Formats: sequence, structure tokens, C-alpha cells
Amino acid sequence: MERIEPFGEGFVLALAPEFVLVIGLFTLMIVPNMGDAKFRIPLTQIRVPWLLGGRRGKLDSDPRLPGLFATVFFTIAFGLTAMSFVNGMIKTQIVTPGGTVMLQIDEFSRMFELIFFGALALASAASVNRIPATSRADRSLNGLYNNRRQVDFYILLITTGLGMAVVALAQDLFMLFIGLELASFSTYVLVSFMKESKEGTEAGMKYFIVGSVASGVGLYGLSLLYLWSGSLQFADLSVAFAENGMEALPLIALGMLLVGFGFKVSAAPFHFAAPDAYAGATAPVAGVLATASKAMGVLGLLRILLVVASPEATDGSAVWLVALGVLSVITMTWGNLAALGSTNPKRMLAYSSVAHAGYMLAAITAIGALNWEDGHIDMSNDAALVVVTALIFHLTVLVCFKLGAFLVLSLLESEKGGHTLESLGGLAKRDPFLAVAMFIFMMSLAGVPPLSGFVSKLLVIMGIVKVALLDVTVNSDLVFSDIHWVWYLALLMVINSAISVFYYLRVGLVMYFHEPEEGREGPLPKGTPVRFAIIACLITTIYFGVGAGQLIALCESAANALVGAW
Repeated sequence: MERIEPFGEGFVLALAPEFVLVIGLFTLMIVPNMGDAKFRIPLTQIRVPWLLGGRRGKLDSDPRLPGLFATVFFTIAFGLTAMSFVNGMIKTQIVTPGGTVMLQIDEFSRMFELIFFGALALASAASVNRIPATSRADRSLNGLYNNRRQVDFYILLITTGLGMAVVALAQDLFMLFIGLELASFSTYVLVSFMKESKEGTEAGMKYFIVGSVASGVGLYGLSLLYLWSGSLQFADLSVAFAENGMEALPLIALGMLLVGFGFKVSAAPFHFAAPDAYAGATAPVAGVLATASKAMGVLGLLRILLVVASPEATDGSAVWLVALGVLSVITMTWGNLAALGSTNPKRMLAYSSVAHAGYMLAAITAIGALNWEDGHIDMSNDAALVVVTALIFHLTVLVCFKLGAFLVLSLLESEKGGHTLESLGGLAKRDPFLAVAMFIFMMSLAGVPPLSGFVSKLLVIMGIVKVALLDVTVNSDLVFSDIHWVWYLALLMVINSAISVFYYLRVGLVMYFHEPEEGREGPLPKGTPVRFAIIACLITTIYFGVGAGQLIALCESAANALVGAW
């Protein structure tokens, strides 16, 4: 393990993907503002060009430029993060001069950064030329040359990526909260970015109000933890919970933190702003909320519940464990039942995202149900490693088919559609490729083999069942009454997955057997960047279903970094 002080030797190299995003942020601030401005030397008539300001050229005022810049920088950050796995990763800690660990680079944090940067790169590419011009009067190419609005959008997108990266690397609750809020405040603005529409403004306000309340409750819980333990370091808090974790104050603080992260993963009953936010935001932004933002919330839950507040070794039914199990049941059931009655595709996908949050909470509950020793998972049975691996795999492939479905809807949005199921009518005739892609994404969400969604759900269910049967099969004969109660979570996952098939198949029925809406019989806009993003999602959705071995190995190394020796 390597320990590095800020701005010490190796600091920039260790945080290379994050510094790439910082460079991208400054690039977006500077390049679109370059022009032919000149500075006059005082008391002379000599004018020296200084480039910032003045009349801009055709290139730096192109509305496509910010999107291309952001996509390139996200792709470079993704590539650098992936290269760290190829070259062999050394666990690196960023420490203060006093020795306090603030950030940690390992397989676990890098795997989540792959999820974040990959989702944001796809959303960035899909948003090129999708943002309307500021001027409503002039829609010609010359009228689009004012790209100030596009710059704002992509600055917010990169800021979101930086916040998510901080959450992935954080080893301190304060740093975790800073990263969470940096990403959250950016997404609040992104949700309401289309201020011309009533839906966008309403969605942004609801998401901001509910999110602010949830963040305030979580921050109060964080302050209570500091009051109780005198530290916000994960390692110190873990020791404190192992010794006095069943006291009232830390349990109350933990419950408040669960409210904050429950909002980020859209867990019931903290999900009420999510459907409106997804419906009012642009489809690529909604896709980021359903994938990267959800992964960020799950990451926070894993850090807090499994690293900091792990159950005692002999108490498999710790207070938070039972609460989380009940929460997972309510979340997955409510999400699927609400999706059954949704006629707006984005709202339907939002409730589907709520259901997926329930599946992930069930996996976290199963991990906590294992016996722990001295605040750490007993690795003698490797069941914990299996469930964490399945959870990370599920979050990774969710980017492929969930974000891909939203990107298909983004093309329908370009012709003012995508807000009703009827707008998908006749898509098979209008654009066969998009219809096939959307159908595959829906089937993967439903868990149909051999797609990656089937593999991810299968791994999660098998991991939960393994945990439930572990003590029975090791210590005694198989008796149904002795099976751990987390087995019922796996059963409910299967039942809820069967329910979800109905509303996923309904999308295919509308695309292939309904006629197009009046006035929308022609082909859809080309949108080359968004189509490339859809193709990337489609290929990975299929590939990680039939050839998931390499990705599972990466997820296993990430899981081992979390549950291994500390």
C-alpha cells in the first residue's frame, strides 16, 4: 500500500482521471469564450490580442463544440481508469500531513468510477445537438452559433462526474458528503435545464426540495456521528460501532444517513420526486439519474452499512438489517406495481429504477446477514464476496440497458415525443434499428436470457440464496424452517421480476403492433452521436450476457478490495 500527501510525488498520477475532468472543466470555460479581443497598452495605440472576449469565430461558437469536448474528456477519464486495471493496481491512500486518510484508490473505487465515467460519457455524446438554441426565433445553423447554454450544460455534467469520483474515493464521511452534494446540486440544475417546459421546471423544483430535505437530514445524522465518536474516518467509526454500536445515538444517526442515501437510490418512501424528475429531465440526464446517480447512492450505503456499521458477529438480525430488509421489500414491490399503471415511458422506467433499487437493497441486506468477526466479514465462506460481486456487476451492466433505453427515448424527444407510450407506436416501421434496440433493452431489464440483465439478476438471487442456506448446509441437514429469512427476499425478487415482464413487453407490443401517431409517420432524426451511444449500449448489453466472465472477474476484484483486509 502506498501513502501520498496532497501534491506530493505521485499525487497527480494517482488521481489522473480526476485531473482530466478538471482540465476538461477549465477547457469548457475558456475555449468557447475565445475571440478576437485586443488589449490596448495604456498611453499608446498599440493593441495586443489576448483572445478572451470579442467576436468569436465559427469554430469556438459552434454549439456542438462543448458536447464534443465533454465527451472526449469523459472518454479519456474512462480509459485511464480502465488502464489502472490492466497495468496492475496498487492500493494508494491520499493522506493529510497528520496522517488522516481522505481518499483511497483501489479496485473498488476504480470500478465505480468506470460506472460513473462510462454513463456520463454516453449521456454527453447523446446530448450533442439535442439541446435547443437559446434563441427561439432563429433556428438556422447561424442562429445556433451561440453555444453559451450548451457550455453550461456540459460544465454541470463534468461537475457531476467530479462529485461522483470523490464519493468513490472517499474514506471520510465529510469527504463522502462533499462529493455527494457536489454531484447532487449539479443534477438538480440538469433536471430543470429545459426551463422552457413546464414539466422541466416543476421536476427541478420537486427534485431540489426533496433532495435538499434528504441531504439536510443526512447531514444532521453525520453531525450526530461526529458528536458520538469524535471522528468521521471510516476506520475510526468502524471501531466505535464494534464497541458501542448499539447505543441510541449512533442508531439514530445511522437512520438519518439512510434517509439521505435512500433518496439517492430512489428507495421507497424516499422516491416520490424521482418519477417527476425523470419525466421532466432530458432523456440522457434521466438515464444518468437511473444509473450513475443510483450507483453513487449504493456506494454510500455499502461504505456506511458494511464498512462502518457492520452487525455484530453473533447478531444476524441487527436493527439496520431488519429495517433494510423491509425497505427492500416495499421498494421492489411498489416500484413494479406503480410501473404497471404508467403510460409515460420515462415514468415507467423511473418506477422500474425504484424496483431495481429494491433488488440492490435486498443484496445489501443479505451481505449483512452473514456472520461478521471484529467488524469484518468472515471470508471463510466467501458468500459475502459472491453477493458484493453480483451487486457491482448489476450496477455496471445497468448502465448498458437502462441508459440505452433512455437514449432511444431521447431521439423521440427531438420530435417532441417520448412522453406517452403512443409516441412509440409504429417505431418498428419508422426505424427498425431503434425498435430492435429498445426491445432488447426492455428484455434485459426484465431479466430474459441470454442478455446481461438476466445474468445480473441471476447472480444477485443466487448470492442471496447462498447466504440463506449457508448455515443450514454447513451445520445441519436442510430444514426449511431453519433457512435464514433473507431467502424470502430472493423469492420476492423472482416474483417481482415476473411482474415486470408485463410492462416491459407492453413497450414491444406498442412498437411492433400499433400504428404511428398522426403526423409522426416519417423517419426519426438521424442524431449520429446518440445513435453511436445506443449501439455501444446494445453491444455491451448482449456481450455481457453471453461473455460476462471478464467483467465478473473485474467486479470480483473490486468486491475483494471492499471486503478484504483493512
